[in-house]
Amino acid sequence: MVPHAGCMVCDHNSRMDSLPPREAVAFDEHWRVSHAFGTGTPGWLVLAPRRHVTAIAELTDAEAAALGTWQVKLSRALHAVTGCRKTYVAQFAEAEGFAHVHFHLVPRMEDLPADLRGPRVFALLGRPPEDDLSEARRDELALAIRGRL
Repeated sequence: MVPHAGCMVCDHNSRMDSLPPREAVAFDEHWRVSHAFGTGTPGWLVLAPRRHVTAIAELTDAEAAALGTWQVKLSRALHAVTGCRKTYVAQFAEAEGFAHVHFHLVPRMEDLPADLRGPRVFALLGRPPEDDLSEARRDELALAIRGRL
């Protein structure tokens, strides 16, 4: 697939063979799953189409059909790997440099404070590098999640 200029998701999609596990937890012909960066939340996943799409309405029927299956499979894997109570799924694609459609799948742990539940969970994203999970830990989680799919 040809990368869209300036799109990080497209750049990563064009290098599937050389991505570390954290950037290619799993994939098919339509979607790629990665572990989010900029968060200390183990298992925070990002599901993105493999072609450049900037609105959900632009998804093909095949991409749309696979989307639901991916969300359920990933939620089950997150439950098994992290022990989360439920999985939040959100899609905005509004941040500068992140217009490529992508879905956040966030494991909501039982002990998540009430003030971080629901959309407020995004306060846990975009954290300083010292609060981020290490690349090694994200790779470890990616492989564990991959093993549950």
